[in-house]
Amino acid sequence: MEKKELYDRDISSAQWRKSSRSLMICVEVAEIGEGAMALRDSKNPDLPALRFTPEEWTAFREGVRAGEF
Repeated sequence: MEKKELYDRDISSAQWRKSSRSLMICVEVAEIGEGAMALRDSKNPDLPALRFTPEEWTAFREGVRAGEF
């Protein structure tokens, strides 16, 4: 999956949910198809969301769980 493809997708109707790992920071995630995920700041939802391929999302989640961020 190419990053350009992820950023070309229309995610205006994405179903956002608060991340279970979001403690004091208000982070929301949405599935955007084919295992890809988007991440945004719920306090500033009009800012562009970060988009992750399935492999990137797995690496990101593992990094959060390991306390790397």
